Amino acid sequence: MIERRPFDSLGGADHGWLKAKHHFSFAGYNDPARMGWGALRVWNDDTIASQSGFPPHPHADMEIITYVREGAISHKDSLGNEGRTEAGDVQVMSAGSGITHAEYNVEPGATRIFQIWIIPDESGKPPSWGARPFPKGERSGRFVALASGFKEDTEALPLRTDARVLGATLRAGETTEYTLGAGRYAYLVPATGSVELNGVQLDARDGAAIRDESVLRVTALADAELVLVDTAA
Repeated sequence: MIERRPFDSLGGADHGWLKAKHHFSFAGYNDPARMGWGALRVWNDDTIASQSGFPPHPHADMEIITYVREGAISHKDSLGNEGRTEAGDVQVMSAGSGITHAEYNVEPGATRIFQIWIIPDESGKPPSWGARPFPKGERSGRFVALASGFKEDTEALPLRTDARVLGATLRAGETTEYTLGAGRYAYLVPATGSVELNGVQLDARDGAAIRDESVLRVTALADAELVLVDTAA
């Protein structure tokens, strides 16, 4: 089962400095049919204006993954962590028992991110934060785990949940496959380009909610950059 969710059908808000699209119910957008997908709870497509951002605010008991599509995001939190994550790279914040953080775009142009929230397997763990560069060439033509709760994904940022966040870049005409385990849920978004997923066409920033598909076969119709989440039910 693949349900295409066109970009134009997503919820959203325009705050001036922040233009947000929500794949699932979030803030002022509430759709009972889109409350999450497996353990995936939030997928926000945010455009943040230059010299603006999110002031300090708290989180708890959520795995928060930021995939930077364009520009860079600068992070500072109550644990003393500071970092700048650039386009194509990923940061993970395990909010655990509680953390306060701020995220700003201090770049000269707009920053565009996917912010992905996944429900953790356990609550109340100590909070943590980490970031890692993932050069796009390493995921050319295939999916690579960027953040993962699976111990075998040794190169990925750790997650405290039974899930993976993967990235891939495909040239037009290239095909790659990903095996989805029985009972798993997946959600795929092309950050750029367009693809065909098991016969379903997805354009840039469309979402695809996937279950009961043992193999995901993705063919690029145009050069594409993809983000895929694979979670437990």
